[in-house]
Amino acid sequence: MAAPRRAWLVFGFSTEEAAGEPGPGPGPRRLEPGPGGIRRVWPAWSYVVVETGAGLEVQSAGQRRRLRGWSEALPSETHLVLRGATVARAWRRGAGLGAPAWSRALPRGLPWQPLPLLPGGFATPRPPFYTTLPAGLRARRLALGNEHVLVLGANGELHAWGGGRHGQLGHGTLESEAQPRLVEALAGVPMRAVAAGGWHSASVSEAGDLYVWGWNESGQLALPCKALAEERAQGENAGAGTAALTPHREQPVAEAAAFISIQALPALLDLPQEPEVSEVSCGSRHTAAVTRGGELYTWGWGKYGQLGHGDTTSSDQPQRVEHLVAEGLWAEAVVCGPWTTYVCVQEPPGPQCVPSPPAACSEDPAAARTSPSPTLPSAPQDRTRTDSAAPD
Repeated sequence: MAAPRRAWLVFGFSTEEAAGEPGPGPGPRRLEPGPGGIRRVWPAWSYVVVETGAGLEVQSAGQRRRLRGWSEALPSETHLVLRGATVARAWRRGAGLGAPAWSRALPRGLPWQPLPLLPGGFATPRPPFYTTLPAGLRARRLALGNEHVLVLGANGELHAWGGGRHGQLGHGTLESEAQPRLVEALAGVPMRAVAAGGWHSASVSEAGDLYVWGWNESGQLALPCKALAEERAQGENAGAGTAALTPHREQPVAEAAAFISIQALPALLDLPQEPEVSEVSCGSRHTAAVTRGGELYTWGWGKYGQLGHGDTTSSDQPQRVEHLVAEGLWAEAVVCGPWTTYVCVQEPPGPQCVPSPPAACSEDPAAARTSPSPTLPSAPQDRTRTDSAAPD
């Protein structure tokens, strides 16, 4: 029997829009498969790096460039970090792969860990490019926010440090931390996945429970959001006419105590029907989760259609992406860019195919080969954002 077909779909902000060109709409759009299909994606704001059977490839507005010999990427709007078998390097956007802005030799024979993790520390797509981790911290996964860092330890424990002014560290305060600190609220609850958004965080326990904390300005924690309630009230007022203006406008203010702008401790989030969660990913101000039943749920900021619901509405409630259900697509993995959502799906079986259990869309990278020197995509001149900039 033929193997099930897999594809990557993307919702939200497009590379064409980042270049100041008309975009194709909120999606869904299908990523063009490279040789051997697409295994993994690493999105930045204006471009995306994908892994195909032939290696890495940079895709930006109207351009596709191979990065042969490299196994992983960590992109940003200012620099691109690439990792091979024996070296990790960073280049400035728009430059060829000539003299790098940073380079670090990697020892052989160590267990593979996904970027941003590197032996002894982690990489960042901006100077100083490498930070050492404490010797006693055995990291399994690491996630980078705009101002904070989350580390999933070998035993499922979670550490957080960096900027904390939006509660994104989960320590119960708005204070920053200079060194890794255990998230005590989750102590004793082994985690299997962790994600960092611009100023919010999420994790998934081994039991499939989802926890969220940090900034809720756009509903990205799926907690009651005042700004979205006011937007809904204004929409209702517009539909009802001016006679209903005052009662509707006063209601969000009267119930202000029910709204949550910052959640400084991890909060358990139940999705509709309470399914078990397998993966979570965070964009700048939105969140997406894949369930063990192959469904995709999204919430938060939706201005560019990144929630996948066919509109540009933001939401402070988790909603299932019905397009996948209607097309018979099984969600296997999700990766959020700042203003986008990429989802790997298993397509309905063809005449010679039989359904199979979901398989990971990513694989451990093979040994890298010597890299040629293509030119990296230039940063767009219009509307370019750095990773530290708050979105509109």
